[in-house]
Amino acid sequence: MSVQEQQQENAGFEVKPKHHKHPKGMEEQAQLMWINHFALLPGDASVNTSFNAVNSGVGGGLTGLVITSTTTGEIASGGGNKVVHMAIEVPPGYIVNGVRVGYELTSGSSFISQIRLAQVQDPPQSAIVLLDDGTDHTNIGPAEVDSATTAIDAADGPLLISLRTNFGSTSDKIAIRALGLHLTEK
Repeated sequence: MSVQEQQQENAGFEVKPKHHKHPKGMEEQAQLMWINHFALLPGDASVNTSFNAVNSGVGGGLTGLVITSTTTGEIASGGGNKVVHMAIEVPPGYIVNGVRVGYELTSGSSFISQIRLAQVQDPPQSAIVLLDDGTDHTNIGPAEVDSATTAIDAADGPLLISLRTNFGSTSDKIAIRALGLHLTEK
């Protein structure tokens, strides 16, 4: 069975290996490194995060980081994007090729509207967006999606990940159940 045909079950989500072109022209399998999705922080006061290990209140109830909003839309109350975000650690010697998000929604009218990676510059007064995938993920799920591909050398500066959300109703919830990085060795 080829790598493309292999499938595994992981925490209720299907894991599909991804392939990337190596800078030297060789194709190699990306490694998927799971990161702690419970560490995502609200980007402003209109976004709230919570969790419940017994029942998330979304879909079948599997635990996850539950995102809610006190306002509708995807613009934060103070301006800017309505996000959850965090800094991410990447092992030395790896290139980030993309992001994988596992999620479930209570309604298709509230969803993840952007997956973004930005790299902090030296001096640390700004960050350059190096992955900006504005795909609306409206499938109620549970679902697992991969971002657009990129090639980010984490040795060039700290990385920030953000998931932009768009809420159609303040009673809706978005549960983040998995968050991973597609990596290839340098």
